[in-house]
Amino acid sequence: MKTAPPHPDFQPASPADALPHPRDRIRRMKKWHFWLGVFISILFIWLALRGLQLDEFWSAVQKANYWWLIPGIGVYFVGVWVRAWRWHYLLKPIKEIPTKTMFPITTIGYMGNNIYPARAGEVLRAVILKRKEGVSVSASLATIIVERIFDGVVMLGFVFVNLPELAKLTSASGFVGNIQQVAVIGTGIFIGTLVVFLVAAMFPQMTAKIGLWFIHRLTPKRLHERIISLMNKFLDGLASLRSPWNVLMVFLTSVIIWLLETGKYWFVMHAFDFTVSFFALMLMNGIVNLATTIPSAPGYIGTFDAPGIAVLTAYGVDQATAAGYTLTLHVALWLPITLLGAYFLAKEGIKWSDSLRDETEKL
Repeated sequence: MKTAPPHPDFQPASPADALPHPRDRIRRMKKWHFWLGVFISILFIWLALRGLQLDEFWSAVQKANYWWLIPGIGVYFVGVWVRAWRWHYLLKPIKEIPTKTMFPITTIGYMGNNIYPARAGEVLRAVILKRKEGVSVSASLATIIVERIFDGVVMLGFVFVNLPELAKLTSASGFVGNIQQVAVIGTGIFIGTLVVFLVAAMFPQMTAKIGLWFIHRLTPKRLHERIISLMNKFLDGLASLRSPWNVLMVFLTSVIIWLLETGKYWFVMHAFDFTVSFFALMLMNGIVNLATTIPSAPGYIGTFDAPGIAVLTAYGVDQATAAGYTLTLHVALWLPITLLGAYFLAKEGIKWSDSLRDETEKL
């Protein structure tokens, strides 16, 4: 039996056509990351709420004086303004951008972290900064990574300042009991990363030569030009770390930011019927924020709450009150910045459209 000849326009499928598009692979990987985060959040919620007496929890929530949230939210937004100033300071060698311009973009980024998985808000604010001010995404991301490294160092500092007191609490909570070992490991990671970034910033030419050596040997030739361009822009983003004075300023600013956030913890505490020291809240702040680096569902569900409740119960606060306080604090940290970020996103006329999503997924 004869078969019909192929149509003139027919093109046989190449092996590459059978392979998934790189963007499809990225999306599948992000879905996998999302569901892993959901699973971890469910696990942490179970850890946070096991044994909780719901009637006592609701009683603690109903009796709370929520007027204390107003000064707490006010102090928090002062901290967000300082964050915007810190970002403006880190970007100074690249482009002088006023803090009042950086503040809305910063809030949009934190909104993105709260509602999208995998801290997509960090890339979102870099993309928006490029659209508004023409700063390359690679350079912006370099400064954002520097922010996160300094934040991690300060959080570990909060834990270490309270290590003597923490040692007295380890018998009260198995969850807190392992935090000393985690703090030591975390310190090695964050300090090691900071040293690498400082060396890269102070010796950009040497770093570029090393980078070129790896690029030429480990990446496809067709990608060399793009990767080298990204590397050079990334190194430009580290320019602010070339001065010891700048490093000190970024560190001190980071301390102020997290002390202001601890101030919010302190104000919200007054809404509930318990009292712990400001240092105890510093410890709680450090532990919960280090815990939120663990993959979780958007908004750090569970990874914020379980360690927060564990720290307070270790200080002798009853579980129902600790849970009511921690969940209220979580909402007070999440909702205002998310609403303000959404407002600024709408005001800028930017939508989470396919084009914006594609820009973030390319990175």
